[in-house]
Amino acid sequence: MKILSQKFNTKYTSAPFSQIKMDDYKPAFIENIKAAKAEIDAIIHNSETPTFENTIEALDFSGDALDRLSSIFFNLNSAETSDEMQKIAQEVSPLLTEFSNDITLNEDLFKRVKAVYDQKDKLNLTTEQTTLLDKKYKGFARNGALLSEDKKTRLREIDTQLAKLKLTFGENVLAETNNYQLHITNEKDLSGLPEGTIEAARSLAKNKELEGWVFTLDYPSYIPFLTYADNRELRKELAIAAGKKAFQDNKFNNEENALNIAKLRFERANLLGYQTHSHFVLEERMAQNPDKVKSFLNDLLEKAKPAAEREFAQLTAFAKELDGINHLEKWDGAYYSEKLKQKLFSLDDEKLKPYFQLEKVLNGAFTIAKKLYGITFTEIFDVDKYHKDVTTYEVKDEFGELVALFYADFFPRKGKRNGAWMTSFKNQSIRNGINERPHISNVCNFTPPTESKPSLLTFNEVTTLFHEFGHGLHGMLANTVYPSISGTSVFWDFVELPSQFMENFCYEPEALALFAKQYQTGEIIPQEYVEKIKESASFQEGMATMRQISFGLLDMAFHSNDPKDITNIKAFEEAAFKNTLLYPDVAENCMSVSFSHIFQGGYSSGYYSYKWAEVLDADAFAYFQEKGIFNKEVAKKFKENILSKGGTELPMELYKKFRGQEPKPEALLKRAGLI
Repeated sequence: MKILSQKFNTKYTSAPFSQIKMDDYKPAFIENIKAAKAEIDAIIHNSETPTFENTIEALDFSGDALDRLSSIFFNLNSAETSDEMQKIAQEVSPLLTEFSNDITLNEDLFKRVKAVYDQKDKLNLTTEQTTLLDKKYKGFARNGALLSEDKKTRLREIDTQLAKLKLTFGENVLAETNNYQLHITNEKDLSGLPEGTIEAARSLAKNKELEGWVFTLDYPSYIPFLTYADNRELRKELAIAAGKKAFQDNKFNNEENALNIAKLRFERANLLGYQTHSHFVLEERMAQNPDKVKSFLNDLLEKAKPAAEREFAQLTAFAKELDGINHLEKWDGAYYSEKLKQKLFSLDDEKLKPYFQLEKVLNGAFTIAKKLYGITFTEIFDVDKYHKDVTTYEVKDEFGELVALFYADFFPRKGKRNGAWMTSFKNQSIRNGINERPHISNVCNFTPPTESKPSLLTFNEVTTLFHEFGHGLHGMLANTVYPSISGTSVFWDFVELPSQFMENFCYEPEALALFAKQYQTGEIIPQEYVEKIKESASFQEGMATMRQISFGLLDMAFHSNDPKDITNIKAFEEAAFKNTLLYPDVAENCMSVSFSHIFQGGYSSGYYSYKWAEVLDADAFAYFQEKGIFNKEVAKKFKENILSKGGTELPMELYKKFRGQEPKPEALLKRAGLI
């Protein structure tokens, strides 16, 4: 346990994963919470007059050991979990919620914070210090410091319940993902599937000691099956299985959990004086309020819907012509879209995959980062890892100084949740003249290598790698004083700018030439393929945009209204999706109950931010295209005003410093082919 309660005696103070035992976690949480409380008590009982340094700064640097422990534990709970770990998560989450509330609801601590806040105009603070002071004050005021005692008690109850419900929601989705498999024994049922997908399914069956082939709901298995399998009935079976995760009559059903989360969030917002959860959340976002978000989404919908309907009609006609399909269903979408794409552009993922070997793509991302920001990535082997699949890199600047430690974890496995994300094992900050450099991790679920082939990525996986790497750079290049506003600690509708910005490089010939090389011959991707990738970039963009908008509208439906009248989640979801539907509904399916982004993750009232940030990233990249995609001067402005600044200033101010103006939505609509 001691190892988790002190500074790690390791290279770069990296997490000593191999030395941590499961039994260490809970006692370490208890001890580190106790130590953090002592630090808070020292601030409260300081006999000196409250100052920025002895109150605000001291508060931001408090609980460092607890923060590191939490990041290690909860990151592993997503990437390498077990029943035992999930049990510990359920036990320690209420302790952390209670501790968090002990801080925000502490009257004496709030008095000291308020005393500093009330004299902020006389304090001669830097921009970063002013932002931190505002953030700390609002952190108290927005989370119950001004409430009466009985309301504070209720707030604590709500927060404890929410912490447990969110964990349970995620555990149920993971369990349902792991509990399903499609076991195929007849080789005819593999018709249409790429050789690599078949090989991976064979390997999975072997691991499970089964004959034949096994397909699962993990994306590298699920997506190729839906995209290529000729057997429509089996596509249907797999699609319905994915769509009914946590919507079945079993102990993993999430209907009640989702509803309870929505109701508790609404009650919490009311308690704090806000109309709805969305009003509470959006006060601290670029979008500011629910009306602005709905107006943004509906405006985009108006522009995207005609294109989406045209694309859907084209797809329907194509499926009818090809296979006599009269009614296109959800399990037909990816299959016929891929065939139509091949017909229109003579381009398919199987043609492209040999040019996208994972290691080469990753090195390409590293090379682009070097060209833009002067940083180098070197694989190292003397840093502890939590799984054998993880690779670790030392990131240095042009002067050989450490920038960050980078962990890459790319393949699916049991105990790892689906999807892709960036996270941090250690935050960046500057204390006592020492710039503590961050430890950043990218976690994805890519096509694994097989016995005969290395990991070859689909183009979608390539853009995912660049997306998460963009978040990673935001964390790695952080250079602020205070940990709570460092790196990706920015307004939620600004956080997707660095990630979506990086995706643009996947479509540029100059960038593709750095990494898109045939894995056996080393031949650079043919120019005709590059042109087709660019041409096909806006293929079915109307449908894709409408899908994203539908998720944003569903999120707002749950969180910008009183959920007390929701009696049937499925019916409620249908109503929210009404204006964005293209495919017929599937009775057995319900998306809300596995919508982890908004019910487990941090995207409640924030799903719109993907599209919001697309406006920013399209406008930002247009500037690079204008000056040259590797232009050092523009890259320096992006690094210094966006990537290194964290949340030290309002996002729009930072963006204007980089771009010289506010973003123009036309750049997005033009890139998407919607104008």
